[in-house]
Amino acid sequence: MIIVFAISFTIAGIYYLLEGTGVGTIGFTIFGLIYMYIPAISVVIVKKFFYREKIKFDLLISFKINKWFFIAWLLVPVIIFSTIVINLILPDVAYNSEMSGLDNLLTPEQIEQREQSLNSLPVNLLWLTLLQGLIAGLTVNALAAFGEELAWRGFFLRSYEYMKFFKAAVIIGFIWGIWHAPLVLMGHNYPQHLQIGVFMMIILSILLTPIFLYITIKAKSVIAASIMHGTMNAIAGISIMSITGGNDLTSGITGLAGFITLTIFLIALIIYDYKISKDKIFISKINNYL
Repeated sequence: MIIVFAISFTIAGIYYLLEGTGVGTIGFTIFGLIYMYIPAISVVIVKKFFYREKIKFDLLISFKINKWFFIAWLLVPVIIFSTIVINLILPDVAYNSEMSGLDNLLTPEQIEQREQSLNSLPVNLLWLTLLQGLIAGLTVNALAAFGEELAWRGFFLRSYEYMKFFKAAVIIGFIWGIWHAPLVLMGHNYPQHLQIGVFMMIILSILLTPIFLYITIKAKSVIAASIMHGTMNAIAGISIMSITGGNDLTSGITGLAGFITLTIFLIALIIYDYKISKDKIFISKINNYL
């Protein structure tokens, strides 16, 4: 953990000194991709050069496809669209059929280009974004998310396997959330509330981690978690672009609406695990199922 944070925060500091924030620029996109792979690089360094242990088996790198890979992939749009419904229940929020909820992050020139592009599209932007996101979630976004998942749902899952599931999930989620702090403070996810955004990201990470961990254990692979993580990154914007009103603390999967949605899904997952599944992962030690 020390290596992950030391490298991550050092590189983030260097980028900030050289480029400033730059959210939305190509430079920030490249920096973000590099940042996502620091956890994986740190894990490889520790496993190979410190402990001299196997990586593929220990970190659950498996491409043996099972139903949980598909659940990981297709559960995400259900969560995103449920978030939109929850968002519409909140005060001063309305559905945005023009999908312009992200326009406050664009320049006037970019907005004009977006409108021109929309007029030439044969299908609604929402469905096009969903389709593109699902494809990206299985491919390039999953590959990018793997840089994180190898650590958070691979190495740390093994590190805390002696703990009961929920305790380990909270600890891993908290660590994962803090790791995001430099990105958030540069304006990522919560551009209107940088400092509060750090705490919001911690809450989001804690809510997401039990779901990601459960998928990893059921699928017996961090690849499934990478697909879920990558798909969520790809289509999360739908939960914001499809509404008008609210702000970055209340809207979308990263806001209050998302927190409520994830809590509902987490409760449903606990009920499934306890009442339907043969496994009782939530009330057991992790190493019982690895």
